[in-house]
Amino acid sequence: MNRRTLDPTSSPLAAFAVQLRRSRQDKELTQVEFGALVRYSSVYISNVETAKQAPSLKFVQRAEEVLAAGGSLELLWWSWKNGALIPGFPEYTAKEREAIAVRLFETGMVPGILQDHDYSAAYEAAIVRRGEATRVQADERLNLLSARQRLLDRTPAIHAVVDEGVLLRPIGGSTVMAKQLSHLEFLSCRPNIVIQVAPYALAEDRPLSHPVTLLTLPNRTMVGYTETLQRGYLEQDAETVAGWAGKYDRLQVDALSRADSLAMIRAVRKELERHAR
Repeated sequence: MNRRTLDPTSSPLAAFAVQLRRSRQDKELTQVEFGALVRYSSVYISNVETAKQAPSLKFVQRAEEVLAAGGSLELLWWSWKNGALIPGFPEYTAKEREAIAVRLFETGMVPGILQDHDYSAAYEAAIVRRGEATRVQADERLNLLSARQRLLDRTPAIHAVVDEGVLLRPIGGSTVMAKQLSHLEFLSCRPNIVIQVAPYALAEDRPLSHPVTLLTLPNRTMVGYTETLQRGYLEQDAETVAGWAGKYDRLQVDALSRADSLAMIRAVRKELERHAR
């Protein structure tokens, strides 16, 4: 596969290969120079950059350190490694890592990048108990989520609106859920993160009925993402995404204010802590 024609959208492995080459070239390193720094041969580097060979995690971690890639390479590696991901999601994560702004709406659970580890682990454990995934697949998804959560440190603006039911669904039990809500309280104090709650009182007037994510890319274009039970959909049609964004704007206005949302999160957390005693 010629590296000049390698299509990053063709597979998660191809996306990794293209990003590795770009990151290396940004540092003005030849394959030989880069190989010496990560202690792998230039032949190995060439094979990885043309998607002829899958990289090892050890290589990826060394490349992350040498290239100061900010977690993007490891994120793409886990996207490739994790065969349990639904179709469409690896393509979304490739866009997510580039985003300068992320807007999220969730109806059933806390958005992944805002999840506490125990909350995520409890959810994945339930999937394993139901026989819908293996323990290995669940662990790989948790590793991918951990890599994705680095967005919290490098993305300038993250705005999340969650339905009130997200706060009341005690995933992992009262103790785990209280810890998750405490984590949301902590995150809401960060200057680049806004968390709002869409209360039940909105009823049929809630503008969005399904979870959706909107990503603003460095060139100021916007893409959207949503899922069915079978697959994820990365929406790039400008008119469609603009319609989603308009509904999201109305949702932000109709949801509780940042301060009132934090107060609701705190109140639910304190009630859970009382039950956990």
